[in-house]
Amino acid sequence: MDEVFRALADPNRRRLLDSLNARNGQPLRELCDCLAMARQSVSKHLAVLEQANLVTTVRRGREKFHYLNAAPINAIAERWMDQYGRRRAEALADLKRALEPAPMSDSAFAYTTFIRTTPEKLWQALTDPAFTRRYWGVAFETDWRPGSPMIWEENGQRTADPEQVVLESEPYRRLSYTWHTPTPEWAAAAGIDDLLATLAAESRSKVTFEIEPLGQTVKLTVIHDDFPDGSTMRQMVSTGWPHLLSDLKTLLETGETLPSVPDEAWQS
Repeated sequence: MDEVFRALADPNRRRLLDSLNARNGQPLRELCDCLAMARQSVSKHLAVLEQANLVTTVRRGREKFHYLNAAPINAIAERWMDQYGRRRAEALADLKRALEPAPMSDSAFAYTTFIRTTPEKLWQALTDPAFTRRYWGVAFETDWRPGSPMIWEENGQRTADPEQVVLESEPYRRLSYTWHTPTPEWAAAAGIDDLLATLAAESRSKVTFEIEPLGQTVKLTVIHDDFPDGSTMRQMVSTGWPHLLSDLKTLLETGETLPSVPDEAWQS
């Protein structure tokens, strides 16, 4: 947490976070546009943010894309804002800008967490129905080969669609697939019938899991992207992913899942 506060103390680094908050997944050349300094200086600021786990990176070809990571910011909010109340939290005005949800024009959601486990166990937790049912309430029917169809089973409903497919599958390293189709049965079981038409009209997004072993821990980066501007689905997953991944981490490290979140907490 000390590293996070040190990283946030510099106004230039806060400007970089603001830029990623406005538009996630930018390469270095684009981030340089928001700071009046040399490319090398911007790279040093980004290295500090990455060391503090406030920014996570994904390499695509010859370029490295940067994403704002919500995990340590959520931890700060829970540790400091909840403990000291609203009045003292006002002293963290600059941090507040980083805490505010990204505008809905943003087309990606990124989250990084560190889990005391192995790549093999984490891969099993992402793919084995015996695990996914425990922390997610979802089971996948697929052989996990690129191009293979996926059937989602959730709340007693099976969702099948030709566009629900595995995109990438490198065991213990990388997994990517398209998001599920919002069907009437799924919406009814989830209690969101009023949002079905809006969700069904949106283009399909995808989620990618990147697994990186780091000593006795594993770095898990989740990127959910390809959302259209103003996406309602993005708003929903950006609320659900932090708790889901915390549940996954807790299950792998303790063998137990987190207590369920009351319905009124999700509604608020």
